[in-house]
Amino acid sequence: MPRRIDLDERRQQLAEAVWATIRHRGIGAVSVRTVAAEAGVAVGSLRHVFPTRGELLQFSAELMVRRATERIADTPRTGDATTDALALLSHVLPLEPDSRAELEVNIALFAEAPALPELTTVRDHAHAQLRMLCAHVVSLVGPDLDPRRADAEARRLHALVDGLALHLLVEDPGSGRARALGTLREELDRITTVG
Repeated sequence: MPRRIDLDERRQQLAEAVWATIRHRGIGAVSVRTVAAEAGVAVGSLRHVFPTRGELLQFSAELMVRRATERIADTPRTGDATTDALALLSHVLPLEPDSRAELEVNIALFAEAPALPELTTVRDHAHAQLRMLCAHVVSLVGPDLDPRRADAEARRLHALVDGLALHLLVEDPGSGRARALGTLREELDRITTVG
């Protein structure tokens, strides 16, 4: 009797093949054929799970956002606001091989949004999730801030995190890590003291 394939497992396998294809050959190389080859499955098997390239790319982007969200939710808390805030924010910066790959792939996928409107929803959701994370971090380090001030600080922190993430893609990972975390610590200290 043939082995029955778990559909969720197959979807994740195909999404990871999309990510690998993007990282090694660029978003333009992502096709049903190249992803099937990367995953080691027949084109028909891929089409059974994802009938269109758009559905394949959308799921790949959604899975990446979901994994990052789970990683953030699983972050152990120490009780120290600044330490906890830095730990949460470090998950959205490309400081580890997995988060670096995620950012590279996300940028490529979201650049496809004009051609694949279904990616716009994923992009906007990811943006909103990061914005909410920044608001949560601000509430950790500045729990007594006026709501308007807290909102402005969260927007500023969001912009800083986005900028640091892009810088880290082109910097040396070793020195870039220390610089990025130092910059975030300074920003969190500023929020705490100005509040």
